[in-house]
Amino acid sequence: MDERVAHVLAGEDAWFVGGAVRDHLLRRPVIDIDVVCTDPQRAARAYARESGGAPFPLSERHASWRVVHDGGRTVDFTPVHGTIESDLARRDFTVNAIARPVRGGEDVDPSGGREDLQLRQLRAVSESIFEDDPLRLVRAVRLEEELGFRLAPMTEQLVRAQAALVTGAAGERVLAELERLNVGGYRRLEELGLLEHLGGRIDDRLHNYDSPRYRLVAVFGENLRRYPISRELGRYANALLRARPLTDPSSRAIHRFRRTTDPWSRAALAYAGDARFERELEAALAEPADRPLVRGDELGLPPGPEIGRLLELIAEERAAGVISTREEALELVRRESTG
Repeated sequence: MDERVAHVLAGEDAWFVGGAVRDHLLRRPVIDIDVVCTDPQRAARAYARESGGAPFPLSERHASWRVVHDGGRTVDFTPVHGTIESDLARRDFTVNAIARPVRGGEDVDPSGGREDLQLRQLRAVSESIFEDDPLRLVRAVRLEEELGFRLAPMTEQLVRAQAALVTGAAGERVLAELERLNVGGYRRLEELGLLEHLGGRIDDRLHNYDSPRYRLVAVFGENLRRYPISRELGRYANALLRARPLTDPSSRAIHRFRRTTDPWSRAALAYAGDARFERELEAALAEPADRPLVRGDELGLPPGPEIGRLLELIAEERAAGVISTREEALELVRRESTG
């Protein structure tokens, strides 16, 4: 799985665990690796020296360390909790509770994870997994979708019964899971009774545009602000939430729509739920941007919001075909200023 890990931990008790082992058994690409060992800090620093990665503490509380490589691939080192069997008993699903000795040998699989891989099902390691970490309720849906698995019947019953616990998961961690869901994942959240507790609901807009952040806005709307979203995602959400359907295909109407939604006009039109004039919007977006007819400092006015208003008026009248030259733009400003 990674010979350099085996080299720096030679002669020590250490195991590959989690998604890396699962994906290797499923013949899926293994990107990020998790290792449990007795001294994560020493192991991470030694591995970083050998691999050229950058080590840093991932969690002081859990004494975990991470090594990051170019391209974003990570190797995490965490301490083993008691025996490897007791460590695996703390994990979420049996398919993630398989350990492979770094020095070689048979896999440690106390919960029957390999059998569940063959059955293509997600089965809880214990009945307390969602109480221990409510985020696992959302992760269960994400893993179903990514792996093409299905929750085992008893585990699905547990999800439904404990759906309300999901409100206790950290917002940033919930967002990270939600951003990896497709339409089917959101519908599964709704089916299991999780989506309502998360503050979301589904309508026809969910299918209108294919983008992770579009799905977030389509499902959560104003409730998305409950989560610690980035400034960029906030701007994107604002553009979509204030979008209204295009009233007509005129150049003026399209300009006004773009003024409030660019650079996300396509997604905003999809969110507005009316695609009658999608072709006209696409044609406008395909045109190269025109250079401004005039600059703000050429209007002969003191700095202030009036300059912005006049520049926008010039841009709209130009888009509508009313003016096309610098002289016409300045004349428009004169009429507005003296009117």
